[in-house]
Amino acid sequence: MYRSHNNGSLRASDINTEVTLSGWVQKSRDKGFMIWVDLRDRYGITQLIFDEERTSKDIMEQARTLGREFVIQVKGAVIERASKNPNIPTGDIEILVSELTVLNEALTPPFTIEDETDGGEDVRMKYRYLDIRRNPVKDSLIFRHKVAMEVRKYLSNEDFIEVETPYLIKSTPEGARDFVVPSRMNEGQFYALPQSPQTFKQLLMVGGMDKYFQIVKCFRDEDLRADRQPEFTQIDCEMAFVEQEDILNIFEGLTRHLLKEVNGVDVEKFPRMLYDDAMRLYGNDKPDIRFGMEFGELNEVAQHKDFKVFNSAELVVGIAVPGGNSHTRKEIDKLIDWVKRPQVGALGMVYARCNDDGSYKSSVDKFYDQEDLAKWAEVTGAKPGDLICVLSGDTNKVRAQLSALRMELAERLGLRDPKVFAPLWVIDFPLLELDEETGHYHAMHHPFTSPKPGQIELLATDPGAVKANAYDLVLNGNEIGGGSIRIHDKKTQALMFDYLGFTPEEAKAQFGFLMDAFQYGAPPHGGLAFGLDRLVAILGGQETIRDFIAFPKNNSGRDVMIDAPAAIDEDQLKELHLKVHA
Repeated sequence: MYRSHNNGSLRASDINTEVTLSGWVQKSRDKGFMIWVDLRDRYGITQLIFDEERTSKDIMEQARTLGREFVIQVKGAVIERASKNPNIPTGDIEILVSELTVLNEALTPPFTIEDETDGGEDVRMKYRYLDIRRNPVKDSLIFRHKVAMEVRKYLSNEDFIEVETPYLIKSTPEGARDFVVPSRMNEGQFYALPQSPQTFKQLLMVGGMDKYFQIVKCFRDEDLRADRQPEFTQIDCEMAFVEQEDILNIFEGLTRHLLKEVNGVDVEKFPRMLYDDAMRLYGNDKPDIRFGMEFGELNEVAQHKDFKVFNSAELVVGIAVPGGNSHTRKEIDKLIDWVKRPQVGALGMVYARCNDDGSYKSSVDKFYDQEDLAKWAEVTGAKPGDLICVLSGDTNKVRAQLSALRMELAERLGLRDPKVFAPLWVIDFPLLELDEETGHYHAMHHPFTSPKPGQIELLATDPGAVKANAYDLVLNGNEIGGGSIRIHDKKTQALMFDYLGFTPEEAKAQFGFLMDAFQYGAPPHGGLAFGLDRLVAILGGQETIRDFIAFPKNNSGRDVMIDAPAAIDEDQLKELHLKVHA
């Protein structure tokens, strides 16, 4: 038996008990006549004590050879700790060691295995198995497990059935790039790794499964960032015989359950916002509503003077920054430089101070008087002591730029409290999105999304105006889930493919299996998928997902620990019927 207890379980009530413990040496302190060793495992730390009066000479000498991260086993008695440590659960006791076995020696690790480590991200990712020993990463993985268990508990209680779907599927032209897998047995043909189990879960509805879910790996070959990985995990769900309201209610319930069970937070309100309103008021389709700073559109009150910058703009729009009048000129100049960065792309920023006495001072006083600026304040909701920030330009671009500024200011002002949770449904997305480069429409969600009832006829005359029966769940400015009511009849699905530019032959080649299935009694159905990695990170008070993934990839999509992707043997390439590069 390697251990009778773990290193986080012993208390004062265990004093005089003989125990066996195993774990890693966190650190040791040698005072000559006495040695203390902190023994760590997943559950916590227990202090070991060796002293010349009560410990044999051989064990004392052996204890002096212990290095950081040695794996050891000890036997001994639980005794009262002379200098108690109130910061750890085992701080009242220590183990007087009578037997010591080194199970495995260890090299000195390349960074300290402590909460505040001296290791940079690249080094820690290369030695991820060591990084996992640190409490922040270990606790994040345990937290992820807890969230996943609560998801399974809630959905199982709602009569959902977990069903696994295939990983080796067929490549399709919609969405992001596929990861492809060559087939050895079918020369010149390839599988694709799924970006989503979308068509399979729809087929499960045709199969009568009624309520399906799966915590499933998905794959997208796309550019990476802090909250995106080439392989990611979805909580994938589908329901039959439902309308949008049924789905929203079920997954509001799941979100409430997670916030209550995982975070101890009760959230009652799940407001709903039209996509068009989200874009108009916040400049993006996943607004953070924990704070205000809603957009005020200023065309009517700003385009009547000789200021050409505003007059030539498609949209003039501003926000009121609470307490922003306290910013110095230097601080405002830095803010202007921030919006002019390539990542944001604004050409500049106009501002107006709202003084405590009710007067205004702007960077464009040459063009606008006090009455004009008072109207700016009215439109943006600015109060005395605030700062009005105004951008102008093409509607879509300027909304995105002001949205970025709003989020940056909220971060600086401490308005994005990770312990406050503000969920929001965004509904009525456009069904189609125009690609400005090609002039063609593509599906905003995916080609299986149903138009809102009564709008399918608009596809022929005004496709950009058609709304989708689609919805996203937003939490604290992050999209955590999205879904739609699906098309469930062959005729409508064929029409959708036609408007997306598929020929009948292409549609049949890519999705004939689904169209065929619709002819055998497909029920009305819809669903939603949560991004588990992002959801767990937000519930854990963070917005980057890497620490909640056991073995993540870096920004280049590489696993620096195992050095993947990597070249493969020439014989293997030939076996897969792939060309060998010189």
